[in-house]
Amino acid sequence: MMILAIDSATRWAGLALYDGTAVIAEYGWRCLNNHTIELTPAIAEMGERVGVSPADWKGIAVAVGPGSYTGLRVGLALGKGLALANQIPLIGVPTLDIVAASIQQSSEQLLVAAAAGRSRVCAAVYQWQTRGGWQARRPAVIDSWENILSGVSKPTLFVGEITPEAARLIKSANKEFRVGTPALSTRRAGFLAELGWQRLRKGQIDDASSLAPIYLRDPAGQKIESSAID
Repeated sequence: MMILAIDSATRWAGLALYDGTAVIAEYGWRCLNNHTIELTPAIAEMGERVGVSPADWKGIAVAVGPGSYTGLRVGLALGKGLALANQIPLIGVPTLDIVAASIQQSSEQLLVAAAAGRSRVCAAVYQWQTRGGWQARRPAVIDSWENILSGVSKPTLFVGEITPEAARLIKSANKEFRVGTPALSTRRAGFLAELGWQRLRKGQIDDASSLAPIYLRDPAGQKIESSAID
C-alpha cells in the first residue's frame, strides 16, 4: 500500500509514490500551463512503470498552496476526484512546507519562495524546532522581492523558486543572506508524499468535498496578506 502525491501549485509539477519506507517513483518537470493535459497521463505512466495501480493507493497527498490559481485548482480537483473515486483519504499539504521539509537543520532561519506571477512571489519564513523540524513563523505572504527583503533582517537561507534576478537582489541585500542551489531549491513530490504519509498515520486527513486551496490573493487579484514576514 502506498500514497500518491500530486503537486501542481506552480509551473513546476511533481508526482510521487511512497510506501512508508521508500519513494517508489518520483517525477518532476516544468509543466508551464499544461497541468490539465499532463497530470493524469503522467500518473498513469508512473504507475505502469513501477507496477502500481490505484488499488495499491492508501491515500492521496496534494499541494494546496499558495501558488498559481489555475495550477492549484487543477491539482486539487484531480486529487479530490481520485480520492473519492477510490474511496481513500485525501491530505492537503501547504506548498512551501514541501520545500522546507527537504532542508536539513540549520542555525539560520529559512525563507521558502514560490512564484506568484507579475514579478511577485509567495514566501514564508521558517524556524527550526527541536520537535517538528521547520515550522512557519507566520502565514505566507505575497509581494515583490524588494518588499519581502525589506522585512527580513536575520541570517537567512533562501530556497524555492528564485530567479537569477531575485538571487542577485537577495545577495546584495544582506551579507548574511544565502541562496540555495537550484537542486536544493527544487520542490520534490517525494517530500510531499512523506508529509502526507505522516499526517495520514496520525489521522490528519481532510474532507475531500470541502478542502480548498490556500490563496494569497483572490481570483480578482486583490492582495490579502501583509509583507512583514521576519
